[in-house]
Amino acid sequence: MDKNFLFKNGETIVFIGDSITDCGRRDHFFPYGNGYVKMVIDLITACCPEKSFTYFNRGISGDTVEGLHNRWHDDLVLLKPDWVSVLIGINDLHRFLADSAMLPPDRYEKLYRAILERTKQETKAKLILLEPFYISNDFESGSQRSRVLKIIPNYIKIVRRLAGEFDALLIKTHDIFQKQLKYRSADTFCAEPIHPNATGHLVIAHELLKTINY
Repeated sequence: MDKNFLFKNGETIVFIGDSITDCGRRDHFFPYGNGYVKMVIDLITACCPEKSFTYFNRGISGDTVEGLHNRWHDDLVLLKPDWVSVLIGINDLHRFLADSAMLPPDRYEKLYRAILERTKQETKAKLILLEPFYISNDFESGSQRSRVLKIIPNYIKIVRRLAGEFDALLIKTHDIFQKQLKYRSADTFCAEPIHPNATGHLVIAHELLKTINY
């Protein structure tokens, strides 16, 4: 492990988002799920027997930034985190495609900024923002998948802008998967473009750990 590992002994880390973060943490895979969150926790545990961290997974399947906004006090502020990892946006995008009045990019940005402002005002937490991603390279067919790929840069730009404003660590999740798709098929990472399999979750976990100098 890098001597500059960013998580310090005794700190509390909260992972929050939608189904990609949830991964069964409220059911069969309580309390951390069986996705990238559990992988990150297990790898840190394996490498740092002398250190103790408190972890919380607060992902909820199907959630949007509006959902995060509504539960931010109970599911984030009250936990008094030292670090907050946020992955949200793909459900916002899909709802916008289904009904343009619901969660367009400007409202996504407004609500996302509001929860980050609350985090800075009401906690001492440092931020890690993961960009929304879509594991497909169907850019031209006119299908739903190509429509998502056309729109997702709007949501990614917002996350990048907010990361800069709030001095957050940024994980370019979508770019990482697009790079992988130059060499391997999407089936390597997912059964459909939204929900990664174990390999896909490992890609996310690996990048998150690199970002915190694991």
